[in-house]
Amino acid sequence: MISTENISKKYRSELVLKGVSTILPTGKIIAFIGSNGAGKSTLLNIISRLIPPSEGSVVIDGKKTSLWNTGDLAKTLTILGQSPQSETRITVKDLVSFGRFPHSNGETTPDDERAVAEALNITGIETLKDRYIDELSGGQRQMAYIAMSVAQDTKYILLDEPLNNLDMGRSVKIMKLMQKLVKEKSKTIFVVVHDINFVSFYADYVLALKDGILKYQGETESIMRPEILSDIYDIDITVENYRGKKICIYYK
Repeated sequence: MISTENISKKYRSELVLKGVSTILPTGKIIAFIGSNGAGKSTLLNIISRLIPPSEGSVVIDGKKTSLWNTGDLAKTLTILGQSPQSETRITVKDLVSFGRFPHSNGETTPDDERAVAEALNITGIETLKDRYIDELSGGQRQMAYIAMSVAQDTKYILLDEPLNNLDMGRSVKIMKLMQKLVKEKSKTIFVVVHDINFVSFYADYVLALKDGILKYQGETESIMRPEILSDIYDIDITVENYRGKKICIYYK
């Protein structure tokens, strides 16, 4: 279980997160939503210990992140940031193999090989394993980085805007992959998503932030309401039912 206690973050004189306290469920897709600058990515990065909070603490499985050994944390949690890039010309398989480093420390074992093969298979990119990363489309490259995160085989997976610049088909494939990892691999996935209809259809739980404040949280069904979404995004949003799901309409 991951919890935060009174997390705040200040950059110079600007407070970008303000006293965020929450206990997050496990075994679910947990979406972070809100307008640009709401604090979504900052909160995700603090949870992963990529950046320190100005105040407060994060607890993972009963222990504050400040007390975790780096190697042990890397076996428990992985984070994939926005628009990841590799400066070296490497193959897809080599990139995915990097996910095994916390387990192997560079000495590849048969278990590592199996984990890499499984990650390539579950993400559907086995046929790309010998291609170089810089030869791939944006969607293929994004899936390769997600495969690297899968290969790391951590309990918690944190994804910061994994749908950025992807077409609808590729976005659906990634969201369905997340559902598969939760259901078949018992993962807990935290994801920053801007398209609230993808959140409505695929997420189990939602954290809604505005101006650095965690204003709403709960099961997806309870958050996909016009009064909540209109408040979070400062626009009029209508919510309609479609085949048991809620469609958010925010244009006229």
